[in-house]
Parts: sequence; C-alpha cells; structure tokens
Amino acid sequence: MPRCGSSGEPSLTHWKRKSKGRSGAVSSLGEIVRIDAVKFVRFLPASPESVWAFLTETSRITAWYGDDGRIEPREGGTVWLMGGHIRGVVTQWKPGRKLAYTWNVFSPGETESSFPESYLTFEIKPDGPVTQLTLTHMPIPPEFSAQTKMGWHTYLDLVTAIAQGDTPQPRATYMKQNAELYGINLNDLPQ
Repeated sequence: MPRCGSSGEPSLTHWKRKSKGRSGAVSSLGEIVRIDAVKFVRFLPASPESVWAFLTETSRITAWYGDDGRIEPREGGTVWLMGGHIRGVVTQWKPGRKLAYTWNVFSPGETESSFPESYLTFEIKPDGPVTQLTLTHMPIPPEFSAQTKMGWHTYLDLVTAIAQGDTPQPRATYMKQNAELYGINLNDLPQ
C-alpha cells in the first residue's frame, strides 16, 4: 500500500484510485438528503405560558401522555410517555417559546427501539389574542406518514380542547374521527 510522509498513512491519491470505478464507492463530497416531516400549525385561545404548560406538564393531558408520563424540565431531561412506549431526551427547553426532544417508539419489552429515532419540536409564538403552536416531527418513514399525521392531529385536538376550556373527549374518540380523515383503518396499522 502506498504511504505518504512519516506517519505511514495512505496517500490521498491512493484512496482516490481505490474508490474510482467501484460501485457504491463513498464520495468525499457531501450530499443533501431530503426527509419527510409532519408539520401542523394551530392557533390556540390561550397564552404562551398556558400552551407551554399543556406541552410540558403531562398531568394536563393524561389521555395522551399516560398516567405515568413525564418530561424532565431541562435540556438533557428524560422524556417518558405512554408507559415508556415513547422515550426520548429533551434537546431544547425554552419556556414559553420552544420545546424539542427526541422521539423513540418502543414495543413492550424492548430496551432498544426497532424504529428510527425522530425529533419533535414545538414552537410557541404569541399572535395577538391567541398563541400560534407549530408542531414538527421528523423524519417520518413513508409507511407511517398517514398514521403520524392522524396521531398528531389527535394530540392537537386534545390540546385545543383544553386551551378552549373544554373537557377533552376520550383519546379514542378523536382517533376514530381522525382515522377517517386520513383514511386509516385502526385495526390494520403498520407495526
């Protein structure tokens, strides 16, 4: 193998020759990769502080987060939702403005998720008498896009009901309604 200098490392020319003409060769140039994401924007009749509380105080929306759901209030904090079905780490904690965390789906008994890690971001902005809430979740595997849209639509229906001062309906009610909206058979969800 050709060597360069006293370090004994292969020369750049050597690596260029080795990869030239090889199928699947690694390029030294970066490339842009497009990913699928789900984005919702809702305008809620509540203050940014109230919306922040809906997103971070899991006892406010147990129908979504579960009875033992928790989000540690700090960057690096643990996210544990739906009895551990969803686990993650808080990556941004900016009270009243922005919350972001990793989103990992675990099946019962799993210690390592078989699903790709994704990222969830909530952005909160005052907009006159209401608050704009933007939810972005990415990446979304194509086979889960309709299911993901249905799920977040359901979550936001719960948040909206609470922001309006209403008692939310059971989660299953919203899921059924949104399944129809997104053309999903709840008895035949991708696993």
